[in-house]
Amino acid sequence: MLHRAGEIELPVVRQTSLNPFVRRERPQQLPLIARTPVSCSLGQLGPIELTQVRRTGQEPLFNSLIEHHHYLGYEQPVGEHLKYLVWAQNRPIACLAWSSAPRHLGSRDRYIGWSAEARRRNIRFIAYNTRFLILPWVTVPHLASYLLGRMARLLSQDWERLYGHPIYFLETFVDPERFRGTCYRAANWVMLGRTTGRGKDDHTNRPNRSIKEVLGYPLTPRFRELLQGGCE
Repeated sequence: MLHRAGEIELPVVRQTSLNPFVRRERPQQLPLIARTPVSCSLGQLGPIELTQVRRTGQEPLFNSLIEHHHYLGYEQPVGEHLKYLVWAQNRPIACLAWSSAPRHLGSRDRYIGWSAEARRRNIRFIAYNTRFLILPWVTVPHLASYLLGRMARLLSQDWERLYGHPIYFLETFVDPERFRGTCYRAANWVMLGRTTGRGKDDHTNRPNRSIKEVLGYPLTPRFRELLQGGCE
């Protein structure tokens, strides 16, 4: 401020450091990924493996596939998160990313019925599906809903292994202008409501982004009891 006001003279900046949390390099497109079409029934696809790749050598492949083939691109998650590559026929066919849930989400909070204090204490027991990608050259009916079912059986255990606590509830957003959310509904996810379209930092009380549908999936019949109470 003093320099701009002409009160002092600062030396010329010699180096501008890259802040990885502000300016993060985009994932590079990795070569040697088979793109020959996969078009068959789910049974004909063969064994399907879901691999958690965060903090492994396969994480760059996950990041690259999301960056170059998901319409939203790749964004580095903040907080607790897991990344999954789905393999079949010795090649990746899909990606799923999960992260910490938004703190305030009206339709979800009303569905759970928890207090503000319970939400503050227990929000860590909810995981948010931030990205779901079936690679564009893969056409396998019912694959997406099948993978959501597999994830519901895997995620809490993997989350507890890395972060020391389980997950009791899953949620996601669906943009109705682009998608119908058919695979989530086929996997028994529940429509909770819609977002306000204002975002978490809104100060105008007016929509400034597209309104999304909010879908949720309980991982245990006791999810309300566990999320409303004092979880250990």
